[in-house]
Amino acid sequence: MEFKDYKALVKQIPLGKQLPDAVYLHESALDILPKKLGAHLAKAVIDLELEDEDWNILKFFKRDHKVALLYYPEFFEESYPALHTSYTVNLEQGTYRKASYINSENPPILHRKETFIKSDHPSIEAFKAITKEGEVAGLYENTKTIGFKQSWERLISRKGYTLENGRLIPKCDAPVNQPPPVAGKVEVERHRTAIDRDRLSVPMQLLARHRYFDGNFSIFDYGCGKGDDVRELEAHGIDVYAWDPVYRAEQPKKKADIVNLGYVINVIEDRKERDSTLRDAFNHTKKILSVSAMIAGESVISQFSPYKDGVITSRNTFQKYYSQSELKSYIETTLKENVIAAGPGVFFIFRDKDEEQLFLSERQKNRHTWKHITQRERRETVTTLTKDKIEKYSELFNDFWQTCLDLGRIPANSEFEFSDRVRSVAGSHKKAFDSLVEAYGDDDFIKAQKERQRDLLVYFALGLFDRRKPYTHMPESLKRDIKVFFTSYSEAIEIATELLYSVGNPDNIEVACINAYKKLKTGFLDGTHSYTLHSSLINRLPSTLRVYIGCATQLYGDIEDVDLIKIHITSGKVTLLRYDDWTKSIPMLIERIKIKMRDQDIDFFDYSGEYEPQPLENKSDFT
Repeated sequence: MEFKDYKALVKQIPLGKQLPDAVYLHESALDILPKKLGAHLAKAVIDLELEDEDWNILKFFKRDHKVALLYYPEFFEESYPALHTSYTVNLEQGTYRKASYINSENPPILHRKETFIKSDHPSIEAFKAITKEGEVAGLYENTKTIGFKQSWERLISRKGYTLENGRLIPKCDAPVNQPPPVAGKVEVERHRTAIDRDRLSVPMQLLARHRYFDGNFSIFDYGCGKGDDVRELEAHGIDVYAWDPVYRAEQPKKKADIVNLGYVINVIEDRKERDSTLRDAFNHTKKILSVSAMIAGESVISQFSPYKDGVITSRNTFQKYYSQSELKSYIETTLKENVIAAGPGVFFIFRDKDEEQLFLSERQKNRHTWKHITQRERRETVTTLTKDKIEKYSELFNDFWQTCLDLGRIPANSEFEFSDRVRSVAGSHKKAFDSLVEAYGDDDFIKAQKERQRDLLVYFALGLFDRRKPYTHMPESLKRDIKVFFTSYSEAIEIATELLYSVGNPDNIEVACINAYKKLKTGFLDGTHSYTLHSSLINRLPSTLRVYIGCATQLYGDIEDVDLIKIHITSGKVTLLRYDDWTKSIPMLIERIKIKMRDQDIDFFDYSGEYEPQPLENKSDFT
């Protein structure tokens, strides 16, 4: 059987646990398989002499011509049975690979067992009850981390439960210094979660940093609390609208270009209401939804009494603390949209996909301080414009030239604010550009072109890493970039794919780190282990390292407040280091963030609390 035929038959399987890359089915439901697929499977099992081996779960791969025979001996007895043995069969080659987990302390486990069997199976209702129990406890909010026994048991404990005879039981003997779970219904005082601010909240600061408060976007603060953000924005002349169920309940909600749902979902104790609030905020969004929630680890969570899928604080308020990856997964699952990490606990969701592309492209744009053209030595002849005319309109042409350098190309009329003035003086953008190049040379422009092409490749590579769907259309500026810097969009993606794949080879990372260290002559190169440098130098790194760091910060968000970046050469990690005051001769480390790309997770270490602040004795290496 050809793979295309196999793939078509797998799509026809009417039930089973359906995942993006596979379908799982219990042996009791094999009779629902398409006949040709069942025969194809049976022949492979007989040919490979696997008919006498133990297995009770079938895994049909969707993207490969493979099937796995899995043995979970306690499938009906255990709520979350562990895998003992697997036989992965390559149907194309007629071979198989065996793996045993019998002696493993951390074997793979199964969840949602009701999806593996038919609806009339005697165990269906019992399995549904087990799954419902886990959903209520908040165990399925981040499915990427629950596939193995130890991580599953840690999650159960963190949520305030123990597993007894396969069922979730609220902890009665809570660990030392951890309050017991709150039983029964609690009258949560949500209004007490609103706090007074003397500066913009973090998500509002991030929106401001990305120039979304420049007057071109309408703003709606959904759940504004006491309204300190709103008053601050209004003081700057920004048109902002706000609603809050406690403090501005009389105001109707309005649609806006940008909606900020700032630290709202984490104080809602009812999961259905939380989901509904998130969807409602997105429904009021024209372009961008900013969602933020509290990020905390076990050391913080353990101080409070577990309640539902969060905790009750000492102020009788509810808090649902997230990890960065857990919050990302929750938003994506609820809205069925891609999200972009803007910072710790802050994510942007773009309804306007053109705006999303501009945002991601702008993130990778190199910015340089160039000399004004009037400061350069002028050549003797200028054919299009006279030297006197260039000198007379020096500010206009300096501004125009800077725009050419920023874009790495001649701007379109709509891309330069004073286009009409340039055209009235020089005749066209092209004539103005040619005159300036003839007068002052094109060295800076050629350099800017190369920089911009590298920026675009980093942008496309990171889009591939994030598995973003191809856009049906693009902003006009991006279309112009592709036309100038590549023969086609396909060529850009092909080169970007090669760049992304190169990041997976530690040898490439090592060579890039060595070359960067030699070129920049700053930072600390620790043999073949790591390279640490100041964050301001990221865009001066080779494209390989920019993509490597970019892949890591896709999960974390903006790193404007980070001082040092440590590139781990072989382990697929990036560490971000924040200090109390970088201007000091010996700054003190106050936060270390370790991003683990292979696990798609982040560890936060706070040196202002749990850990002792560490002095940076070798600051001179990074200046």
